[in-house]
Amino acid sequence: MEARAPRRANRSTVLAHVLTRGPVTRTAIGQETDLSPATVSRIVEQLLDEGLLIETNGTPTATRGRRATRVAIAAGRGVVCGVDVGGSNVRLVVADLAATPLVSRTVPTPAGYDAPRLAQWLADLIRQTVGDHLDQLDCVAVGLPGAVRQHDRTVSNAPNLPQVQDPEFLRLLEKRLATEVEVDNDSNYALLGELRFGAARDAQTAVMFTIGAGLGAGVAIDRRLFRGRSGLVGEFGHLPAGPLGASLEQIISGPGIIARAHDLGLPFGNPADVFRSADTRLTPLKQYVEQALLIILTAAVVAYEPEVIVLGGGISHALKPDLSRLDGRLREIVPVAAATVHSAELGDLSGALGAVVAALHTAYGRLGLAELDLAHVPQSDALAGLDLAELAAR
Repeated sequence: MEARAPRRANRSTVLAHVLTRGPVTRTAIGQETDLSPATVSRIVEQLLDEGLLIETNGTPTATRGRRATRVAIAAGRGVVCGVDVGGSNVRLVVADLAATPLVSRTVPTPAGYDAPRLAQWLADLIRQTVGDHLDQLDCVAVGLPGAVRQHDRTVSNAPNLPQVQDPEFLRLLEKRLATEVEVDNDSNYALLGELRFGAARDAQTAVMFTIGAGLGAGVAIDRRLFRGRSGLVGEFGHLPAGPLGASLEQIISGPGIIARAHDLGLPFGNPADVFRSADTRLTPLKQYVEQALLIILTAAVVAYEPEVIVLGGGISHALKPDLSRLDGRLREIVPVAAATVHSAELGDLSGALGAVVAALHTAYGRLGLAELDLAHVPQSDALAGLDLAELAAR
């Protein structure tokens, strides 16, 4: 048993290196991992025989030992599906084992369905989206608009889509798909997407807030999601900081902004339009929301000392012109803070792409990757060259 543990660790090291740097030569693997050439060669040959790696130049089996031959993950061996379930839309991305998106889809959420019908509808949507790749489906990960307690996978605090709190929802979804489903808070998955492919790709510790119909939060420490026992880590929107104990979420989220605009006699339908408007009557409202957001940003800084704070969600798009000012005001409040505030680079696809990463982590774990290595895979440039706006619009 003692001899097997180092072997498993070496296998994980090689596989993780190929997933983050591939296509790569055996020589490069050895130099960059400090494994001996013999160890690298043995593991690579084993992974080639298992069909987990391929030689990118089509070199015949008899010449596999040439150290200049490049190897890469056998991306077509399987697919995963990442799903971001929101109160307004469901976004899905199907990707191969190299994290290259194959299919993307955005569909309005039938928010009026009860839990069983919503589960059936979502399962059928996933199956239709995966389509011809269904027999290769390795894992499905679903981000939900609520706090997810991982040890029993119960969902709470999902006012915008309360059906997902019903235990029958997840049970029926898995039954219909005939596979286990990874599930987490949608903001956690959004942060995971930004960690691998977006605004937090170079950060070790990062926080993300998604601002829309509600206020969600995700926290990553050492590039790994930090969830806590009940899935409430980072949910500073619960703080009663407003008049008469109003929560910060009520102030910052869409319904609260719209309600205050209506109180001013300004009938906005889209909260993002409030920030885009030049109407000076909205100035006190904008200042009120900005102050509430600064409280949340400050709380994140003093709680986690992140290098990056990412803002995502529908309302965050309208805040882009104000980010530099927010960043400056945050530094005035906490001068020693190293955190910088960024808009989500993946836009509305942060959650679905983060769910893809979570599904890939499950798939990679089955292939032998160790938990510590998962924080660094897949390749951060897997989306290079893709038009994310076009992908999101499909």
